[in-house]
Amino acid sequence: MIQLIGLTEIPEINEGHNISEVIVAALARQEIVLDQTDVLVIAQKIVSKSEGRLVNLQEILPSEKAIQLAKKSGHSPQHMEVILREATNVLRCENGVVITRTRHGFICANSGVDSSNVPGGSTVCLLPIDPDLSAKKISLGITLSTNVNLPVIICDTFGRPWRNGAINLAIGSWGINPLRDYRGELDSEGISLKSTQIAVVDELACAAELIMNKLDRVPAVLVRGYINKDRSGCIRESMLRKEGEDLFL
Repeated sequence: MIQLIGLTEIPEINEGHNISEVIVAALARQEIVLDQTDVLVIAQKIVSKSEGRLVNLQEILPSEKAIQLAKKSGHSPQHMEVILREATNVLRCENGVVITRTRHGFICANSGVDSSNVPGGSTVCLLPIDPDLSAKKISLGITLSTNVNLPVIICDTFGRPWRNGAINLAIGSWGINPLRDYRGELDSEGISLKSTQIAVVDELACAAELIMNKLDRVPAVLVRGYINKDRSGCIRESMLRKEGEDLFL
């Protein structure tokens, strides 16, 4: 049975904070003992803050392209410039919406550049440079302190092209295979499955969002009870579809 445990004893995070140490301290304050079936889901925002991924828009000089796209997007030219710097290309920019492909390979709104839950009215937060590496560092740091191999998922909120409502998705992971591969296994009728792969890291991220919320200051959640048999793989290697394989772009 899956259990969700919110870590509520996490302080405001600033650049230079060691997230592994912050998590271990929060576990101790809440008297939580890690279990071998635990997976830690962490909100991207605190990881980005600790890595210094905040930008003051007042210090940004917008390009001509940013100025032109700002007229379509509704963002300020400075905000649009930061979005462009974090993107490899702009896929859509109309009706106040900007959809980009980020340097990581994610397709999302505004290159993941976000102004919520950051200090100052002119500050925006960027995604971690390498979310998989960030997850690895956090996982290894916690393991060093607790002697428990704790898989880590870093999540962010993404919209979906054919459905209203945003959901939590995994943008980085370590210590857990992002995909549960059912290919070759038999279904209830004895037929061999040909293509079924379940994005378990996204499902765990979504489960964590149920108690994270946007306003409740629960930036990390232990998902307890997931049987993690395969610890290989990461988001970039396993989940990002190559451009030539994408039928919708």
